[in-house]
Amino acid sequence: MLHTVEHTYRCGVCNKTYRNKSILKIHQRIHIGERPCCCDVCNKTFIYKNSLNVHQCIHTGERPYCCDVCNKTFRKRGGLKKHQRVHTEERSYGCDVCNKTFSVKSQQGVHQYIHNRERPYRCDVCSRTFSSTSNLKIHNRAHTGERPYPCEVCYKTYIQLGSLKVHQLVHTGEHP
Repeated sequence: MLHTVEHTYRCGVCNKTYRNKSILKIHQRIHIGERPCCCDVCNKTFIYKNSLNVHQCIHTGERPYCCDVCNKTFRKRGGLKKHQRVHTEERSYGCDVCNKTFSVKSQQGVHQYIHNRERPYRCDVCSRTFSSTSNLKIHNRAHTGERPYPCEVCYKTYIQLGSLKVHQLVHTGEHP
């Protein structure tokens, strides 16, 4: 026997349908700008209670989603799912030009700039341009002096995590 759920409540703005009136009322908050769920720490507001709960992990430091392979923890389930691709080597997003593959769609988008030579992100200090916001952020550290990656053995600091990891080989006796 096949069960079908009849969606009888329709949003007057976007025509989405819902099976009960209370879910429709929550959905309508999107259209009217109502954000009744408020963080008691920073007063940021949210449409959904679940979004508030996820946000509050920022203040508590709670990271309830744990990778069963390496035990790395995440605030959001989506973060864990994205991370797990590292272990499965799943690379579902491919470049149409060079066939390079990526585990995250946003990485594929940034990669496309290589082919069309776009560098839309400009440094406010020296006007150098970059293909991604993350590369610009790393570059900006050269201007600010920020070196957020310290070696826990000798306390030398680095602008990029990759540079720290290469440096750490000095202490382990391995060679890059």
